[in-house]
Parts: sequence; structure tokens; C-alpha cells
Amino acid sequence: MPQTPVDLVNRPSPSSFELTAEQQAVLDQADRFARAEMAPLQKRMDDEEWWPPEVMPALARMGYLGVTAPAEMGGAEGDFFTSGLIAQALGRANPSVSLSYVAHENLCLNNIQRNANADIRRRYLPRLCDGSAIGCLALTEPGAGSDALGSMSTTARREGDHYVLNGTKLYITNGPVADVALVYAKTDRDKGAKGISAFIVEKGSPGFRVAQKLDKMGFRGSVTAELVFDECRVPAANLVGVENQGVAVVMSGLDLERAIVAMINLGMAERAFELALDYARTRRQFGRPIGEFQMVQSKLADMYVLVETIRTFCYRTMAAANDLEIGAGGRGDIHKLTAACILYAAEGCTKVITEAVQIFGGAGYMRETEINRLYRATKLLEIGAGTSEIRRLIIAGELMKG
Repeated sequence: MPQTPVDLVNRPSPSSFELTAEQQAVLDQADRFARAEMAPLQKRMDDEEWWPPEVMPALARMGYLGVTAPAEMGGAEGDFFTSGLIAQALGRANPSVSLSYVAHENLCLNNIQRNANADIRRRYLPRLCDGSAIGCLALTEPGAGSDALGSMSTTARREGDHYVLNGTKLYITNGPVADVALVYAKTDRDKGAKGISAFIVEKGSPGFRVAQKLDKMGFRGSVTAELVFDECRVPAANLVGVENQGVAVVMSGLDLERAIVAMINLGMAERAFELALDYARTRRQFGRPIGEFQMVQSKLADMYVLVETIRTFCYRTMAAANDLEIGAGGRGDIHKLTAACILYAAEGCTKVITEAVQIFGGAGYMRETEINRLYRATKLLEIGAGTSEIRRLIIAGELMKG
């Protein structure tokens, strides 16, 4: 039986946004696990764009998969905040694992748990919870990035007891190794974004293939692919939710995605600050540690402020998203808040890591160093889950609604 994370019923105090004792215990446990088992995998994952097959089963043994799923499906019956803390800890030790964890746990597994019927949950959740199957979400397309819904060209037509999917999905995290894909396609072209449906497509389905594994600058161990659906036959029983109402699945999922991806930023920023502070204390120039020089101290002070404010904002947002109702999201305060959180966390994380590289100097520019891996990775989180520009438009749009 997998271990079960501490039940996190209590929420952070609204006066401090600090973790409860139980939440801190989960974060500390995940941190110890990640440093011991995930950190040593970093270098090979980055060098070879290699996904270690033992990662998902190891996460399952810790009770970190299916955090929000019911016990009868192999889940932990925890909450969304718990999965965010796990992502934070993994982000400190191995950002590639953290990114793939979020794609599996939140974008695929939690989406199925929240939106699919009992039959689909029974068929897919146990394998996703025990790590024997890897999940991904397939939304972005070559011609539809930021406008993923309005410009979607992947289609699905009903033929008897099957749907037939045609189209291409691009930049799909976990795509090369996924066994289960949650795929969005247009079932009614005339309805635009309101004619989208969600489907579960299994690896090996007729007409479904990985077209290519993509070569990335950072997060290289979190493998990414282009997926092609060519007359791909999917059982009608694999429709998630109601036909033509997939937009509700997408929008609530995107708000949760932004909240939890911000937690990856938090973990990465914490680690970069830890590395820079240690380097400033131990690296000596002109007969003394470089941390004694005021310019370095100024950088460390600014980094500390950013890390602390990112953490506070992330915890506040996770608490707000924790009880997001099924079908909610994509509008109102939570839509604005999650966009603001990931905007601040991603840009703040990039600033922290950039300053850390500056403190490391020439050593920080060497590809094999951990701080360099963080530097190459951080830019993605200003682009994925909606670019910084789109996040600003979401915030402004909600503000203008009054």
C-alpha cells in the first residue's frame, strides 16, 4: 500500500499565510524524499533528455500520486494544496520531475477525478495513482498557442460508438512517455470554443502516434512531444464530461494549473537562493568570502525579498484554489488571482535565478552546474500555462469587468 500524505484539512491562517504544522510536515517529508531520490537524477536527465521510468512508481510509493483521488481508486483523499507542496519540494530538487509530476497529477489525473464519470474514473485512476501509467494533457496546437480554444483545429466526429479524432497537438509535457492522454477536440465547429469536448486517448490507439520528441533548452528531463491524431478512433465511453461542454473542463483546469505551476517556480527560486547564499559564504576573492562585498549582499537581500513574497503569494493562491468547485474557474476572482500569482512567481523566479548566476560568475555559466540548469529552465514558466502577456490580459480583463 502507498504511504498516505498527512491529511491537510486545515488551511493557512489568513493573517500569515504560513503552513500549518501538518502542511509543513508534508513539505519537509517531500523535500527529504526529493533531495535523496530525485536530485541525483538531474544531470543525466538534462544531458540526455531522459525520463527515468522509476520516477512515477517512486512518487506513488510515497503517496504523492492521486493526492485528491478517493482511497478506493488508490488515492490519498487529500487536497489540492497538498499536491502543490509536493510540486514545491520537487521543484527544489529536480524541476524536470516537478513539471512532469504536475502534468500527470494535476492536468491529467485531477482533471479526470473532477470531471469524468464513475466508469472512466474506475478504469483510469488506479493506474495513474500507482504510477503504472503516466498521464498528459493535450491542448496546445501548432497554430493555436495562447488562443488554444478559439483557434483549435483538432476535430472529433461521432461514428457509432466511437469518435474519430484528427489533428496535431504540440509542446505536450510527458507526451513521449504518456500512457493516457486527456485530449481536447472540436465536436461542433460552428460553436467555436463552446463546441469543444474532452476525451481520454490511450497509448496504442489506432491513428494516435508521437510524431517527434522535442529538444528543449531547459526542463530537459521532462520530455515533450508533438502528438498526431490521424483518423484516431476513440470509444465514445471515453468522452470526459458532456459533449460540447469541454470548455468548462479546460478553464477550471487552467486556473488550477496556474496555481500549481507557480509552486514549481517557488521551489526553484528557493533552491537558487540556497545555492547562491552558500556560494557567497564559501567562495573567496581578495582574501575574504564574496558575501562580505556589498554588491553581493545587495543581490542576496533582493533575492530574499522575492523568495518570501513569491511564497506568500503562492500559499494564498493555493488556499483560494483549494476548494474550486467543479465547473468553476475561467472567470472572476480566482481567474484573476491565479493569473497574477503565476505571473509574479514566474518573473520573480527568473530574477532570483538570474541574480544567482551573476553571483556564481563564470561557474554559473557552465552547463553542468545546477544553477545553470535552473537558469535554462526558468524561462519556460514565463511561457507555458499561458504567457506572461496573456496573464496580464486576464488580470486586466477581470479588473475591467468591475
